[in-house]
Amino acid sequence: MSTELKDTLNLPVTKFPMKADLTKREPARIAHWENMDLYNKIQKKNAQGQRFILHDGPPFTNGDVHIGTALNKILKDIILRYKSMNGFSTPYIPGWDCHGLPIEHKVSKKLKDENRSLDIVHLRRECANFSKSFIEKQRRQFIRLGILADWENEYKTMDPDYESVVLNCFADFVENGLVYRKKKPVYWSIPCKTALAEAEIEYKDHKSPSIYVKFKVSDQCTQRLALPSNSYVVIWTTTPWTIPSNMAIAVHPDLNYLALTKDDETFIIAEKLVDQFASACDIKIKNFKKILTLPGRGLEGVVAKHPLIERDSKVILADYVKDDAGTGCVHTAPGHGLEDYVTGLKYGIDVYSPLDDDGCYVDDGQIPSDLVGLSVLDIDGKCQANDAVIEKLRAANALLGFHIVEHQYPFCWRSKTPVIFRAMDQWFIEVDGRVKEMALKAIKTVKWIPSYGENRIIGAVTSRPDWCISRQRTWGIPIPVFFDETGNSLLDAKLIRALAEKISKYGSNFWFESSTEEILSGIDLPPPWQGKQLIKSTDTLDVWIDSGVSHRAALHNRDVLSFPSDMYLEGSDQHRGWFQSSLLTSVVVNGGCAPYKEVLTHGFVVGEDKKKISKSDGKPQTADDYVNKFGTDILRLWIASEDFRNDVPLSDDIFTNVISSYRSLRNTIRFQIGNLYDFDAPKHAVDQKDMTSIDKWIMHKTRILIEQCTECYNDYNFHKVYQLINNFCSIELSAKYHDILKDRLYTHGPSWSTRRSSQTAIHYVLNSLLKLLAPILMFTTDEALSFMINSCEFSDISIHLADWPKCDDWLDFSDESAEVDSIMQIRDRVNEQLELLRKEKKIGQSLDAKVSIYCNGWNFELLQKHTDELEEYFIVSEVYLEESDVFSVKAEPSKLERCPRSWRRVAKFVYAGRFGRVSERCLKALKDKYMEEF
Repeated sequence: MSTELKDTLNLPVTKFPMKADLTKREPARIAHWENMDLYNKIQKKNAQGQRFILHDGPPFTNGDVHIGTALNKILKDIILRYKSMNGFSTPYIPGWDCHGLPIEHKVSKKLKDENRSLDIVHLRRECANFSKSFIEKQRRQFIRLGILADWENEYKTMDPDYESVVLNCFADFVENGLVYRKKKPVYWSIPCKTALAEAEIEYKDHKSPSIYVKFKVSDQCTQRLALPSNSYVVIWTTTPWTIPSNMAIAVHPDLNYLALTKDDETFIIAEKLVDQFASACDIKIKNFKKILTLPGRGLEGVVAKHPLIERDSKVILADYVKDDAGTGCVHTAPGHGLEDYVTGLKYGIDVYSPLDDDGCYVDDGQIPSDLVGLSVLDIDGKCQANDAVIEKLRAANALLGFHIVEHQYPFCWRSKTPVIFRAMDQWFIEVDGRVKEMALKAIKTVKWIPSYGENRIIGAVTSRPDWCISRQRTWGIPIPVFFDETGNSLLDAKLIRALAEKISKYGSNFWFESSTEEILSGIDLPPPWQGKQLIKSTDTLDVWIDSGVSHRAALHNRDVLSFPSDMYLEGSDQHRGWFQSSLLTSVVVNGGCAPYKEVLTHGFVVGEDKKKISKSDGKPQTADDYVNKFGTDILRLWIASEDFRNDVPLSDDIFTNVISSYRSLRNTIRFQIGNLYDFDAPKHAVDQKDMTSIDKWIMHKTRILIEQCTECYNDYNFHKVYQLINNFCSIELSAKYHDILKDRLYTHGPSWSTRRSSQTAIHYVLNSLLKLLAPILMFTTDEALSFMINSCEFSDISIHLADWPKCDDWLDFSDESAEVDSIMQIRDRVNEQLELLRKEKKIGQSLDAKVSIYCNGWNFELLQKHTDELEEYFIVSEVYLEESDVFSVKAEPSKLERCPRSWRRVAKFVYAGRFGRVSERCLKALKDKYMEEF
């Protein structure tokens, strides 16, 4: 084809680039949005719309934005963009969690590496500066992810006004009589030297020593039970270091226990565990002689002797004892286990915990001197105290069995070391009672997505013990309590509110920088405490209190927000974390009301090994790693492609597939923009009744796509949106509609009704497609709309200010669409025959072929009705239709000559002046385009 003749085709002319260059183009679009103040324009546009408040759970400000955090923020952004396009008012106030162990841990490590030490005041300032630096960094990273938010009005848990709200909420708890101080076992992190909340615990596989230990029954009790004098109750434990703290042995009242004699020793164990015990202790069953069977309640009150310390260990009853492992006789140390503690209270047993803050045995007159100072910290199965206790038991002939077992064990989320249960004086919020009842009732008022989230939070709340809220750390909000010289505590709601007012002015540093006298200046103390010498508490509040009351500090205190929020959206681990702390605080301070109407949860980002990708696994996986390599839209498309309710897999192969899908979508958009280069909708749009059947078909398919995608967005099924649009673009558009239209778009006259009909359809399809994709591919769709409307990269007309596409009734071309669907099925049969000709190298392209179709009945009538369009549908040069009882398709090479302009084979040619010899149709097209030459 000559260059002159090629120039006569209506080829697309567009500046919309084929290559995305997302890493370069996206930052420029972000700057454009900032210049046009896009966030506030959206809020102004929908100011009168129904509010939709998605309350942001504050991330810790202690590192770069992790890929898992990016997943969370992008999901929120997709929802808010969709809601705003539907007319909702969607103010979005981001938050920052600034206090707590994660930040103090990093700052302390940095100071240690620099060989520096700071007092409390200066350490807090270092922590504040550290937090501020990462707020700035994370904000930039979130903005790079395209997150639209009110960044000028963020909430920060370290702001004085926020800290004041936390203390006022704490005062509410005090007024309700829910705060108390008691010596109870709590999770204790030895490296971090602080108590931990349940949400700060993660369970991992861990190797521990499994030991069987015998406790000798007193002579008086052996006589009462008619047992041999050398009788023993056998316990089993995987924490040998707690043996010195043993105060009792628990049995189940209804289990059967046996007294079994071997040689000159008698062992008391649960009947169902005899075989397991014998195997673990390398004893042959046949060597046992059963001398007594009795229920557990018959053992209550039996006195046994501690094997290492001059102390009795009484047998007590407990319903939690099981017969699925060990001996059915449970080693009980009330100072090192919650169940042990509760049972100990019932029997008046001392809560004994002979450890210091470093996890070392103290010299209290009971602990053997050779154990004093040894650490109970267990790292990779190595523990000084475990080894020493095992050796002492062996030397005392009290060790019956020893093995290493692998089991799930609680670890500190920050130090990544095993935690211990340690009894010590701590502050608690009473949960097990009124608060739990209110919380369980409030849960039923909330919509949980997925639905199993309701059972998760019910289980978490139901099993939750009282909330340990005190932390032995520096960087946090102080627990506003004072002690007198005898250790009595002053916990007063009125006093706390007065202190909250001061902290709203000066910040929580005021507590740590000021003396007790300065803190209490101008505050009236309750009469019994006036004139006393008071000492301020050094404990700080659990940070889950900080973030947990954001419903009061943010939702209640920001005019643009409202309570309760419409949605909380976080990872599924937050049923134990922020969802729960928010719920428990809200039911107390907000009259039994949940802080959210709807809770949506997502899974973790996992690698090819299905394990969670973590900041601390030695392989940093930040959002920037992917944004800098692929661009944000690829990252967002990956997130949308996965069912986020489950764990979200991440691998090179997955990203390769997503990139391929993105290219397909972009090429689809580029094709459509390119074919609208000379189309002005107000001037050139064709009335729907005059549109061709193929155009009505694609508009009807688009209408269905809008309905389906809208339903999926409403249900937060973004992966189904991805699948629907992907299939629509690759099948309905690329493989069918675009393929069929190329001849019409490129070779028909510019103003022919057939070409304008297709441009009208393309304009509608593209406009709809860009809007359906806008919440996900926020950069690409905005760029495309600008090229579509203004033929330039940037304009003030943003896709994100557009309304969601509607399913107008006039687009219901059901009958026409059904007919075209039937023709498409016949087209598949035609393509099969054409492919055979290609393989036989009898034709090059489909336009080289002639097709004959033999059929009858409805198929014959349908094809006759559309006979003038069949060559276009099948993309061949000749179609012949013949009535026959048997449906068949025959394809063969056309014997006609090819038109050099359209490449269609035609029977007749005409001369078109300087353009040479062309088909009659091409002559008409040339006359339409170059009217002055004809």
